Amino acid sequence: MEEPRGREMPPLRVAVIIGSTREGRIGDDVGRWFTKLAGGRSELELSVVDLIDFEFPVRYPDRATEEICDFTARVAGADAFVIVTPEYNRSFPASLKQAIDYAYDEWQAKPVGFVSYGHGSSGLYAVEQLRSVFTELHTVTLRNGVGINLLDEPSDARDRAAERMLDQLGWWGIALREARAARPYVS
Repeated sequence: MEEPRGREMPPLRVAVIIGSTREGRIGDDVGRWFTKLAGGRSELELSVVDLIDFEFPVRYPDRATEEICDFTARVAGADAFVIVTPEYNRSFPASLKQAIDYAYDEWQAKPVGFVSYGHGSSGLYAVEQLRSVFTELHTVTLRNGVGINLLDEPSDARDRAAERMLDQLGWWGIALREARAARPYVS
């Protein structure tokens, strides 16, 4: 990504959110693969937000807990997001929906990319539903994503898909960061 007119641009802060908290999950492996690949880009500052590290309440509380505040602060501090999600029963996990719902304004006017995985469909049904959720939260979801069929061996195509998505994430992330700085987003 080229810096505009010699101006040094701060790195784009990208939160890679691992959405599965199931016992025996592979989301952390998928997240590590993606973070390692994206870590080669000097224009990005990556942080991994693994939902398994948060002790969210079973029911939505009257007052935000420390864990909820920590999560929403991490969302607020990011310029862009990559959601790493499995597909369970043609949807995404409840743990991810719960976490998404704890934030609202913190998501707004920021881009969201998806790395999905599953058997056969590569997690694309989960992404289809997540697009609707994130549209309601006033984000920009990326056209390109990474879909991983767990029945296939890793391939160069997976890396190329991730690179395309990161190119789009960088463009949207910078454009929207500059737009938010010039004029606060109103929903």
